[in-house]
Amino acid sequence: MIPRVVSIQTGRSRCFSAESDVSKQWSSAIIKDPVDGAVTVGTTGLHGDEQSDLVHHGGSDKALLAYSFSHYAFWKARYPELDFQPGGFGENLTVSGIDESTCCVGDIFEVGNCLFDVSQPRQPCWKLSRRWGIPNLAQQVQHERRTGWYLRVLRTGDLASGETMILRERPNPDFPIVRALDIMYAKPRNSADDLLLSKLPQLSESWKRSLTLRATQNSGINDAERLTGQ
Repeated sequence: MIPRVVSIQTGRSRCFSAESDVSKQWSSAIIKDPVDGAVTVGTTGLHGDEQSDLVHHGGSDKALLAYSFSHYAFWKARYPELDFQPGGFGENLTVSGIDESTCCVGDIFEVGNCLFDVSQPRQPCWKLSRRWGIPNLAQQVQHERRTGWYLRVLRTGDLASGETMILRERPNPDFPIVRALDIMYAKPRNSADDLLLSKLPQLSESWKRSLTLRATQNSGINDAERLTGQ
């Protein structure tokens, strides 16, 4: 099946009140609304889209979030009482014909007159759980490896739903998104795998730093254990 953009969503940052305490507010742009017609794509994302937490979201490495349309059947079966629709997981692009097992870190896709590359898997945060009122939803998304992935914009332009995603390059065929997730969440951690993934040129800078630091720290612990005979 040829990958295709099923729908496009954008959202503005808004404030929410905790149900148990209206004085405790949180802000997020996780609620996305469908876009009619074409939308302009800039280097840091879609026109009309925002991120509340620019430390952990947004920027050139996380310009757009893509999520597989096929996952919605899974989540609807698990939570039939909830109205999961495209954009429900905070994604900008709901896509068909591709998922975490068939999309690789560094893949370059031409979509319309835009060019994207895959920078890293998405790491779902607590706001996804809060948005749907399911305390452990973010952990479930991570455990099921149905996270989605981030796109970097290599060529700006206009984008519309229904357009095909043409794979132009696949520099890292051995690193599908699901493998990157397995490495990041490995227990016990594997320093060799951490370093291997961190060396991919197309990987986001934040993941490179995290994996390199983790591998270095883990190596130091192993060295200490050898010295003490443990």
